[in-house]
Amino acid sequence: MKPLFLIDTDTASDDAVALIMALRSPRVLVLAITTVAGNVAVQQSTRNALYTAELCGGDVPVFMGAEKPLNRPYQSAHWFHGRDGLGNHDYPAPKKVPEKLHAADAIIETIDSNPGLVLVTLGPLTNIALALQRNPGIASKVGRCVVMGGAPCCEGNVTPAAEYNIWCDPEAARIVLRSALPVELVGWHLCRGEAALNPDDINHVLSFATPQARFAIECNSRAQEAYFEQTGEHGISLPDPVAMSIALDPTIVTQQSDHYVDVETSSELTLGMTVVDRLNVAGNDRNRAVWAPVLERGKKTKVYWTIDNKRWKQALYSTLR
Repeated sequence: MKPLFLIDTDTASDDAVALIMALRSPRVLVLAITTVAGNVAVQQSTRNALYTAELCGGDVPVFMGAEKPLNRPYQSAHWFHGRDGLGNHDYPAPKKVPEKLHAADAIIETIDSNPGLVLVTLGPLTNIALALQRNPGIASKVGRCVVMGGAPCCEGNVTPAAEYNIWCDPEAARIVLRSALPVELVGWHLCRGEAALNPDDINHVLSFATPQARFAIECNSRAQEAYFEQTGEHGISLPDPVAMSIALDPTIVTQQSDHYVDVETSSELTLGMTVVDRLNVAGNDRNRAVWAPVLERGKKTKVYWTIDNKRWKQALYSTLR
């Protein structure tokens, strides 16, 4: 039986490519897509998810979720992905509409009905936190929870300390990381450097001449410009597809370790920082009080440090070809 996927997304340019990877993979079955406010407003995220699913010929139900973070004002990433999240290319409206059930309730129902499924999160964790608050028991029914988010032990992309998905709703991220979900953290660092699509890679993708390949490059046109403005690095950085490639095939990971991880929710300087107990000192007397909620869970987070960049790109190519 194929692994069953449930994908939560704030669908913008890199999310769309990740959705294509899952929807076109012969190895998995996507049960549902849930959308959240993040890169773009949840209504636009939903429209983009529906459009991408139609581009893949899929008939996957899409459920619209949270319009803002749990406790904070919503802050988009329009500057990076464009006003529509897909590079401002005015793609036509999708033919389908979202389901009526709220995403948080859809998450609960889908997990309850399909224990052992793979939960993949590509945006802020608001929907997942809402679902856990309503039904904490779903955490133990998830087989894997692959989270694109965080900047473990390295610089962030929205503040010096924090990656956007976690920073956008740090309280939600803290709920998820402190839950019993079997979290696998795919940090932003994994999509940089050799993992980014360089000009030769981009031309290679375009040579496939499929609708999905053309869309994957075109919808990331603004993101490519923004990535250079942000980092000084040329190419298309694809954090969500990297996370999806790991969800589809975890053997592309070449270095990983398990640690207690928490999220900063109050500091003006390090809000949204993914704090990794890499030396296992959280339980020391001087730290125990602060880390007690994480230690009580008794479950560490799997943190991914490096991947096989050649294999990740081959996985992308096989999907778009």
